[in-house]
Amino acid sequence: MEQGNNNGPREMHKATCAGCKQECEVPFKPTEGRDVFCKECFAKRR
Repeated sequence: MEQGNNNGPREMHKATCAGCKQECEVPFKPTEGRDVFCKECFAKRR
């Protein structure tokens, strides 16, 4: 079963990874005060 809608590509937002401090793009609007991780750092934390 497919979830979500298929309205084309997701809107990406720029953020700074809390792990490696590199700029990255995430598919959600970052919330101030919450850590954001790039794909690689997020995978390491799981």
